[in-house]
Amino acid sequence: MNRTISPPHEPPRVRRLKVRNFRALREIEIRDLTPMTVLLGPNGSGKSTVFDVFAFLSECFATGLRRAWDRRGRARELRTRDAEGPMTIELQYRERPRTPLITYHLEVDERGGAPVVVHEWLRWKRGRYGAPFRFLEYQRGLGRAISGESPDAEDQRREIPLKSPDLLAVNALGQFQDHPRVAALRDFIMGWHVSYLSADSVRSQPEAGPQERLTTTGDNLANVVQYLSEQHPSRIDAIFETLRRRVPRVERVLTEAMPDGRLLLQIKDAPFSHPVLARFASDGTLKMLAYLVLLYDPDPPPFIGIEEPENFLHPRLLPELAEECRAASERTQLLVTTHSPLFLDALRPEEVRVLWRDEAGHTQVRRAADLGNVPAFMDEGASLGDLWMEGQFGVGDPLSRHGAPSHGDDGDRR
Repeated sequence: MNRTISPPHEPPRVRRLKVRNFRALREIEIRDLTPMTVLLGPNGSGKSTVFDVFAFLSECFATGLRRAWDRRGRARELRTRDAEGPMTIELQYRERPRTPLITYHLEVDERGGAPVVVHEWLRWKRGRYGAPFRFLEYQRGLGRAISGESPDAEDQRREIPLKSPDLLAVNALGQFQDHPRVAALRDFIMGWHVSYLSADSVRSQPEAGPQERLTTTGDNLANVVQYLSEQHPSRIDAIFETLRRRVPRVERVLTEAMPDGRLLLQIKDAPFSHPVLARFASDGTLKMLAYLVLLYDPDPPPFIGIEEPENFLHPRLLPELAEECRAASERTQLLVTTHSPLFLDALRPEEVRVLWRDEAGHTQVRRAADLGNVPAFMDEGASLGDLWMEGQFGVGDPLSRHGAPSHGDDGDRR
């Protein structure tokens, strides 16, 4: 690694995620999330569902709860099969190192086909001593909050009714300066980049004009390359240098504004005098470029989700991409889903969460570091990818009853 990008400050970090009644996630809790957390498991194990929890929250804040709810088929498709009660998401995070842990709790149910915020609260504990307390609490659009930089249990709570029971209180109150802790959480979630990059989207020909941030599909890659070339030439040079190491024949990536207002992305290969349009470049080259643009962002999103980066990439590139993700995790937090043993080889057991479905069809999750003899094998020089492929995890094996542990295995014991 020769990257020298230093963080201006430690980014916010999600520490814990608890979910109930969200599709196959009947009840799960993922503790001690690391700066880079990787979800591993067979098809249908729930990786994409955990990933979608973050996407759902992000969309709730960006476009509203009702739209995010409707896009996922409402309660009929969102609520766990044969389950009752609201869908619940609970997120614990720190704004900065050594600041208090803040817990955000959201319960959503449905009334007459429309989502309703049944319960929403924010909790923290000031100082080393004392009990945690809720400085924001709402039910069905009615509630109260404590204002100020450092809300205290003794401070006065102010009643602030919302216009509709499908509005998120954090999203509404977070727009006001007198609620800085609420605003910090709102800004944090609204800044998330839960990526669904596709090569077809990257090949699009958008309208010309620089843009600072890559979209979740990557359809404005040409605009971001234009922006970096104009405003951060050293950063785009670092991206191209890394890309050339990964795809040796790539010499340069260019953008060209056309008379009709379109912006063309072009790939210049070393042996040839003229570049080719991105629409004719390989899927792997375009996806690697998009990942590097995302990971080398001068002002990265505070949280980045990447789903199955192994798609369209040569297997030998995956350990190096994992190292790029780890380097980026000094400046942001990453959540990655994968089935690739080669991507897994570059990881540490504490960074990996293994998912599988139990006999009832509900997702279960364990840290790789807590499975069987994985730590001992790692101490002897084994790689995580090999251990997973050899069935040493005890769970998450795609060839064994949807990845559930076999009878007599203690892989699912708590």
